[in-house]
Amino acid sequence: MAASGATTNLPLRFRPPRRLPPRTPTVEQLEAAVTENPLKDAYFGETHVHTSYSLDAYIGGARITPDEAYKFAQGADVVVNGQKHNIGRPLDWVAVSDHAEFIGEMYSTQVPGAKGGDNAMLEELRNLKSVDEQRAWFLKYVVENNRGANPGHPPFYAGPETTRSAWKDVQIKAAIDNYRPGKFTTLAGFEWTSAQNAGNMHRNVIFRDLNVPDMPFSALDSADEEKLWAWMAEQEKKGSRLLAIPHNSNGSKGLMFEPLDNAGKPITADYARLRSHFERLIEMMQIKGNSEVHRKFWPADEFAGFENADSVGSFSGREFKKEYFVRWAATKGLDYQAKLGANPYQFGFIGGTDNHNGLPSDVAEDDYIGSHGPADGTLEARRTGEIDGWIKAKESSPGSISAVWATRDTRDAIWDAMAARETFVTSGTRIKVRFFGGADLGAASTNPRELVEQGYRKGVPMGGTIEKASKAPTFTVWAAKDPNGANLDRIQIIKGMVDANGEPNDKVIDVVWSGDRKRAANGKLPPVGNTVDLKTATYANTIGSPELMGTWTDPDFDPAKPALYYVRVLEIPTPRWTTYDAVRNKLELLSDALRRFRSAPGLRRSGTRPAALERLRPASARAPVSSNPLRSGR
Repeated sequence: MAASGATTNLPLRFRPPRRLPPRTPTVEQLEAAVTENPLKDAYFGETHVHTSYSLDAYIGGARITPDEAYKFAQGADVVVNGQKHNIGRPLDWVAVSDHAEFIGEMYSTQVPGAKGGDNAMLEELRNLKSVDEQRAWFLKYVVENNRGANPGHPPFYAGPETTRSAWKDVQIKAAIDNYRPGKFTTLAGFEWTSAQNAGNMHRNVIFRDLNVPDMPFSALDSADEEKLWAWMAEQEKKGSRLLAIPHNSNGSKGLMFEPLDNAGKPITADYARLRSHFERLIEMMQIKGNSEVHRKFWPADEFAGFENADSVGSFSGREFKKEYFVRWAATKGLDYQAKLGANPYQFGFIGGTDNHNGLPSDVAEDDYIGSHGPADGTLEARRTGEIDGWIKAKESSPGSISAVWATRDTRDAIWDAMAARETFVTSGTRIKVRFFGGADLGAASTNPRELVEQGYRKGVPMGGTIEKASKAPTFTVWAAKDPNGANLDRIQIIKGMVDANGEPNDKVIDVVWSGDRKRAANGKLPPVGNTVDLKTATYANTIGSPELMGTWTDPDFDPAKPALYYVRVLEIPTPRWTTYDAVRNKLELLSDALRRFRSAPGLRRSGTRPAALERLRPASARAPVSSNPLRSGR
């Protein structure tokens, strides 16, 4: 026993503090760390792509999943039609938009152990080999079903549980897993695929965040677009933010821009406001053609022959009329605005591909492998075949690419740019284009940054409205070539107006162009020239300009008459994909597929117009870019 006051030395054991694994930052923290640019940057992406979770794509051999589609967009290799493929230039953002109608069936088909997966019909589906077998399935379970009076689920549907699983466990999970704030943005989305009597009424529905419903709304729930908008309004009340993007008005049989609602009554102000609230954008161009204009109805527009996709008008009882095209509708909206106080067609313009191989924005002309499985997956099929029910393969295009001017590469900023209509579309080239308008804008600065600063400070950007202008508005435009692409030919402004009878008309103005060309006596600008070598499928940037900037004030402005304005930017001619295909394989050019584009060799475009860039010309093309319209109001 120790004496009183004595001390005892006991051993001390040092235990270092336990190191906890670093906490994974939340999505909100990652987004907050992304720097914002108040003058905005151009981000390129895709809103319209189909993976193996779209029944028609799967029938055609697509095995790329939504997760793999997002990875392809970021630069990963995939195998398509038996060959390795890479996008080459990664995208900034993507929304996978599989058809909502049959994602449950595709879940049963592809997920081991899924409900209904042992159905004998699905075993047959998994083992379709020949194109004839695939075509028979496509016609029976997609075409005849969707285009009939009462579309419904096929007999191998295992119930709503599979639809919920496909949506939440596959589609939404892929969006979550691939989101990299500041580097790559994923947006939740789906396609509502109404096509009664083969009249295309399709919409891609895109969400701002992951506050999404348990299941998407499909054309099997209702083939009525007004019911779609009502469903979207219900989702808004529950906290979702979403918009719908219609596409292929060129194949809508007039249904896309009808003067009547689905009850057979003239459209009202309420109809116009509801549609404009949710349908803020329209897809201007994709694989199945350019829906902006057609040379038949706009003969005075020398570039209206771009990717007209004439054969769309010869399938499934379709035809072309002027009222089916976006320039007509966007201008007609001014008439509705005057009469109803609301504009149902106050569209901004955006692009898309409708690629059914699971490849977002696979738009490179010189590396095109087709878009719809075996329908155009071989050289012979692309030259002589058809994309069933829609178009001759040789008249199809790789599609277009979307661009938004956003403060940063995050879900909220990308979606907000779409909602603000500050977007543009190109025929695949990554041209950048700016467009501002305002009564107090001065001449364009020679410095692009100053042009942008002045545009936001004194005017409105593409997609905006110049309110109550008492004097002629001035417009400033700027475009820069794709760093990997062709020089620029010119920037045009298209002005749309309606006459006293409410009929749309328009005017195309050359604002700024490359070289020292002068207008001819008829006001037309001489062609920029053509460096394309059809024997080698090459071109040279010895003509054109890498950057164009200019100003235009409307000399015919009438403050009592509303108008819309959008920009079209043209590249110098470059080879079309059909030319690359022919030269690479030492074959004759497909002149029969191109002759109808007459003297306009086609274009590639970029700009602020309805959102489609044209790429067609006889064996070579100019790439147009279209920006969203600016509107003047009273």
